[in-house]
Amino acid sequence: MTLPELKSSTIKTPQSPIAFTCPMVKSDVYRNLPTSDELPDSDDLPVDNEDQNLIPNVLLFLLKVLWAQRTDWYFGADMGIYHTTGAHPRVPVVPDGFLSLGVERRKGGKSRRSYITWEENGVVPILTLEIVSWSPGGEYDEKLEIYRKLGVLYYVIYNPEFWQRDRHQPFEVYKLIDGHYQLQIGEPFWMPEIGLGIGRFQSATDGTPQELLCWFDAQGTRYPTPEEQAERAERLAARLRALGEDPDQI
Repeated sequence: MTLPELKSSTIKTPQSPIAFTCPMVKSDVYRNLPTSDELPDSDDLPVDNEDQNLIPNVLLFLLKVLWAQRTDWYFGADMGIYHTTGAHPRVPVVPDGFLSLGVERRKGGKSRRSYITWEENGVVPILTLEIVSWSPGGEYDEKLEIYRKLGVLYYVIYNPEFWQRDRHQPFEVYKLIDGHYQLQIGEPFWMPEIGLGIGRFQSATDGTPQELLCWFDAQGTRYPTPEEQAERAERLAARLRALGEDPDQI
């Protein structure tokens, strides 16, 4: 498929320290492409393990707290991304998670069924996440090439169980540089274009230890999950009550 001529536009997002560049497409380019109502919102493939549901949602819920005042971002989990850089615009790629900046938090005030680049002014995700399971899904080759062509700046592959089988590291971040993905070093890995870092941490929610992914600040300090924030607030309230103070009056 021959792609139309693109022009670039720089978008600056609130609280984002560095602007990022995304392709902006002339309004008539996608005139004959299907709309969101005409496209399926899922590939109907079940996830291979619960982490493929849990981890993207942990990242999403934390963003809802960190960026509560922002309306220029969208994080999708197990959602189809329709684009024009693949074999056919009706064939989506479905990452376990993805983040886009410079788009509406809710499309037209409604929830998205899928993410369609030609209905997002050509804005592609700035980050995609794939979680490797027992059945390899082309994370290191096929999907890497799809995201490269799409222009995704950061591609994160989380492979906590099968990294030795695949001869990779459990946690890898690739950055698109001069049209090619280059494996980055460091964890948590800071992404200035997003204003966040990403890395692993050991969670003990409900008393069950589990490794998860989380967001970090520029100093490498992990942002606490909503559950941890609630636990800290409860401990503080208990201390205040022990001192004879009413936490609701403070």
